[in-house]
Amino acid sequence: MNKKVIVTCAVTGAGDTTGKSEHVPVTPDEIAADAVAAARAGASVVHIHVRDVVTKQSSRDVALYREVVRLIKASDVDPVINLTAGMGGDLVLDPSNPTRQLPGTDLVSGLERLAHVEELRPEICTIDMGTLNFGEGSNVYISTPDMLREGAARIQELGVKPEMEIFDTGNLWFANVLVAEGLISPPPLYQLCMGIPYGAPADPGLLQAMVNMLPAGANFTSFGIGRNQLPWVAQSVLLGGHVRVGLEDNLYLAKGVKATNVQLTERAIAIVHDLGKSVASPDEARDILQLDRKA
Repeated sequence: MNKKVIVTCAVTGAGDTTGKSEHVPVTPDEIAADAVAAARAGASVVHIHVRDVVTKQSSRDVALYREVVRLIKASDVDPVINLTAGMGGDLVLDPSNPTRQLPGTDLVSGLERLAHVEELRPEICTIDMGTLNFGEGSNVYISTPDMLREGAARIQELGVKPEMEIFDTGNLWFANVLVAEGLISPPPLYQLCMGIPYGAPADPGLLQAMVNMLPAGANFTSFGIGRNQLPWVAQSVLLGGHVRVGLEDNLYLAKGVKATNVQLTERAIAIVHDLGKSVASPDEARDILQLDRKA
């Protein structure tokens, strides 16, 4: 069991959530301010997406990532920075003509998804471990074995720690293959993502089964979306894992009570303490994950 628990705050995400809560940050200033505030509240890691400042939708603009990272690094805190590299995998198909792509498609190669990682060299970046029917409708997230091998090899060359995003058991199987092939440097870091339609349900028994599939020496974090987010902090810690909270995955502190990133971070930390554990500082997280510290 972990003595020190790494707490990640995922501050904004890629979902269409800005109209659902005024607390979801959009601009680089807002995203960085929330990341800094979460770190001041005790978050070990901040997980960053960026958004188009006009449409408020998800973006792959390197300049936006550059500004968020600059502002965080200029602050009085030093959290581990984890940049998403999952954007660029969205394929929206016309169900009556599957050869036709519909608006909302943003599909680029695995290497193109790493443009901001190439420039900014964060300590961690995510890599989504498989293709998934993403919710209702005809939106498919595309991440093929060939893309993943190519992307993992490049991330390894850059000296960045990949956080392998696991949305279902088949994703976990393939992640283990990459580890066995030497494309993921030890110790591997898994993120077990639960409750996202139509991936792995947020079921404690399934989480236990997935933890049982992890290779020896692996680190893992797990989160549940929506109302499962805060209970899932305890689920993950009790199975020896780390935790993630934040407005990317959940907008509420309690029924009808909209949350801020700071409030979710503070609540997660309180749960960790109630379970008799302590929260890792950013430098302790770097030691646990064996990160290549960036300038």
